[in-house]
Amino acid sequence: MAKPTISLLRRLRDGQAVRLRLSYGLAIAGMHVLAILALWPAFFSWSGVAVFAIMYYLSGGLGITLGYHRLLTHRSFRTYKPVEYTLALLACLAWQGGPIRWVGTHRLHHTESDQPGDPHSPRDGFGWAHMFWVVYHSPNGEDVCDYAKDLQRDKMLTLLDRFWWMPQFFLAAVLYMLGWLVLGTAIGGLSWVLWGVCMRVVFQYHATWLVNSGSHLWGYRRFDTSDDSRNNWWIALLSFGEGWHNNHHAQQRSAAHGMRWYEFDITYLTINIMHRLGLAWDIVRPKPA
Repeated sequence: MAKPTISLLRRLRDGQAVRLRLSYGLAIAGMHVLAILALWPAFFSWSGVAVFAIMYYLSGGLGITLGYHRLLTHRSFRTYKPVEYTLALLACLAWQGGPIRWVGTHRLHHTESDQPGDPHSPRDGFGWAHMFWVVYHSPNGEDVCDYAKDLQRDKMLTLLDRFWWMPQFFLAAVLYMLGWLVLGTAIGGLSWVLWGVCMRVVFQYHATWLVNSGSHLWGYRRFDTSDDSRNNWWIALLSFGEGWHNNHHAQQRSAAHGMRWYEFDITYLTINIMHRLGLAWDIVRPKPA
């Protein structure tokens, strides 16, 4: 696997040919437009906000943070395969890509953190690190999926990686029908879809992206790592503990990102609850700092 050495943004600035991921860009832009529509008074409902909160935790807290990141990317703990697949399916609802590509991209980030090969370093600008990197293909000839070859050997994860976008449409249909039944109108059904899918996905986008951008710019550093990672309490709240990013870069396989009593990490608490229920084992505990 060739080690990437030239940043994507640098190639763009030099006028070199770089392919745009048009489908990703259109989907992300469309979600933002629909999320704005959710704020229209006709589509606002408190039940829709409740659906937003529930789905935000399921797709972001259990899916992205617990499933894609701490389980599949870093193998911070082990669990049964049905649990692993369920978490990966929930992560697909965040619409951030399939498990293999997501994990491969994140492992590349750790390999080249804040170096030219990092796909989303704030050293290339906040906007780039936060979101614009998402809509371009890598220019260096490498496939980020090569960083997740262990996942490629799993047929179910490979299937989810191929069809990661489909569960969202099923969820939208279910929310529309339930919203219509509960609120009694088609507008009620649309309210649940706009809040439970569109607003939730957009909010989850920016919470995840802030870990890439803000957690490399703002906050304090407990560990002297080779990158710019920092611990940020409010990003940790938005991302279910991911904002304790300097801790994470110092001890990447640790199931705990919060390593002090005041560094609240709901995902680590979840892993410990799973352990008590017999659903998690071989948990990688943090080393004394």
